[in-house]
Amino acid sequence: MTNLALSSLSHTWIIDIDGTIVRHNSYKEGEDQLLEGVKEFWSKIPADDTIVLISAREHRFLASTSEFLHSNGIRFDYIIFGIPKGERILINDLKPSGLETAYAVNVPRDYGLKRLSLTCLK
Repeated sequence: MTNLALSSLSHTWIIDIDGTIVRHNSYKEGEDQLLEGVKEFWSKIPADDTIVLISAREHRFLASTSEFLHSNGIRFDYIIFGIPKGERILINDLKPSGLETAYAVNVPRDYGLKRLSLTCLK
């Protein structure tokens, strides 16, 4: 189990779509399939946090993917399609207090978020 223990500040979530919250390439086989633990994890993300979804999917799948996510209660503020398939790198500064402001969590493809827990000090 991986636990994210976060501060009481607002957060920005940058989350990949395929293989992380939906079964990898399931949209090519008919319809996306939400992975285990995703709805439960999403329900713990504070309402004032910002969620940015990213995907290497072609832009032509943006509308159908957005509709699928909304119909399954997966909220997001921004969605970016057509990004490279390689590594995603997040670089951020440390707060003077020492608060780490960047985290990276890798989950096995199509495993979902069932082994990821979230604690926010709000």
